[in-house]
Amino acid sequence: MDTIRKLPASAGAEWVLGGFALLRRAPLALGALGALWGLLASLVVTVGLAVPALSAALQILIALAGPILFAGLLWAVREVAHGRPALPTHLLQGAREGQVLPLLATLLPQLAAGVLLGVLLLVLVGSQQLQHLAQVSEELNALASSGQQPTPEHVEALVAGLPAGRILLWLLLGLFAAVAVAMTVFVSVPRILFDRREGLAAMGDSLRACLHNLGAFAVFVLLTLVSIFAVYFAVLLASLVVQMLAGAFVAMWVAQLLMMAVLMPLLAGAAYTAWTQFFGEATSAVPMAAGRIEV
Repeated sequence: MDTIRKLPASAGAEWVLGGFALLRRAPLALGALGALWGLLASLVVTVGLAVPALSAALQILIALAGPILFAGLLWAVREVAHGRPALPTHLLQGAREGQVLPLLATLLPQLAAGVLLGVLLLVLVGSQQLQHLAQVSEELNALASSGQQPTPEHVEALVAGLPAGRILLWLLLGLFAAVAVAMTVFVSVPRILFDRREGLAAMGDSLRACLHNLGAFAVFVLLTLVSIFAVYFAVLLASLVVQMLAGAFVAMWVAQLLMMAVLMPLLAGAAYTAWTQFFGEATSAVPMAAGRIEV
């Protein structure tokens, strides 16, 4: 029977460092896969903007493709970890392995969280206050677009009737839901792809593993946010140089591709490292803590 290993809080840092280490072993190959994912998404969005009637369908297509492409990146990351090359064809490895439906099931927590938060927003804030909030947002955006700086008195008058306490409560519930979704899907894809678990069972394994290792997961989330900020800052500097040389449009595309080329392989490598520590893999050389909890 599979076991979930009990890990120290420092394991969360090892997951992030493992992602960076795997990316450094094959930066061009893994980066190209992440950039290819970003390019496909950008092309779909561009087509949606050019043909508004297809926009909603294309957005759904991007969402459905996400778990399959991430599974492909995970497969490529494992190939690199085993000393084999990462190939563009690996992006569709999840489909070739016959795991499309289980992978798509990992979208269910996000869908459920979105529906629940939508209902809570209506219950806590109400439709009239939401309309008021939308009007406030539009007015502030209009002031920003015109270059005017709203005074504190003006802002206070705009938000005076809004239920700030209930909005704050909804935001806190949204943060809690985001963390719950992240724990549910964190290592569910490698469980599906490598351990052949069904979608719901794999998400249950992921949730239990993260709950039993909350300290490690908290460290991982914190360091991942720091890493994302650092990568964003580096990409921003690079895009400013590109903007001076080739214009804003090219800089925007380059920035998006660079972000995807770094962040997606990094997240895939971190999930792979966490999976090897939680459940074990024959080639994993990462030390484990002795405690075990039955799945």
